[in-house]
Amino acid sequence: MTIYDWIRYREIRGQVTFSVEELKSAFEGKSAITIKTELHRLVKKGYINSVYRGFYVVVPVQYQLKGVVPPVYYIDWLMRYVGKPYYLSLLSAAAMHGAAHQAVMITQVTTVAPRIKYSSKNPGLNWNYRKQIPEELLMTKNTEAGVVRYSNPEFTAVDLVQFADHVGGYQRASTVLAELVEAMDIGKIAAVVPYTTIATLQRLGYLMEFVLEEQEMANALFLILKEHGQWKSISLRNDRPKKESAKPNRWHVNGNVEIEIDDL
Repeated sequence: MTIYDWIRYREIRGQVTFSVEELKSAFEGKSAITIKTELHRLVKKGYINSVYRGFYVVVPVQYQLKGVVPPVYYIDWLMRYVGKPYYLSLLSAAAMHGAAHQAVMITQVTTVAPRIKYSSKNPGLNWNYRKQIPEELLMTKNTEAGVVRYSNPEFTAVDLVQFADHVGGYQRASTVLAELVEAMDIGKIAAVVPYTTIATLQRLGYLMEFVLEEQEMANALFLILKEHGQWKSISLRNDRPKKESAKPNRWHVNGNVEIEIDDL
């Protein structure tokens, strides 16, 4: 059996990725140089791609012309390889819930520290990090190569506000939220509280009430927040001076930036 045959054998059985370690184990009689040369030849022919150090994905026929495999195709296999929990997050998760107006060409993935060393072999991946991945707030979806994990609508909404800088700021986050609210059950935000900050929820409530004009959802979120004691007065953006003319509000958020959502 050749290396190509071995890869093909695995592919038709649903194993669309492999590591160099697995290959060396299967071909103990071949030298490391021989294996490296053969892998280089198969990459050059566009049959496989190296998407991480020592980790390869078989390029499906529908992607061979472009020569680039979307990370969603192999992300679950990759994260098993690196041994880390993960979920598609932010704009990528929002798109899974139908909020695709602001979809981007990159795939945004959240995992845990230590940070994964950036690889130019993964140009379509954008990494974000949390101390803990809350499994109960994740959903799964079948893909052409297996499954993919992504944050539920409520967790996605919180992430968009907490990590607004990763999506281009509150303007863009608000535009995505305007679509995402259709998939949200605001009562489920209570389950997200242990994994975020009170300041994030204050900002989310402010955006819900004064930008998105989702009064019922804002009221429900306010009741959840009331159970968590006193809140500090904060600014919508910490890197901007406070707006002296901003009107006081129940969220104790100084609206120091103007936000108008894009046309949907």
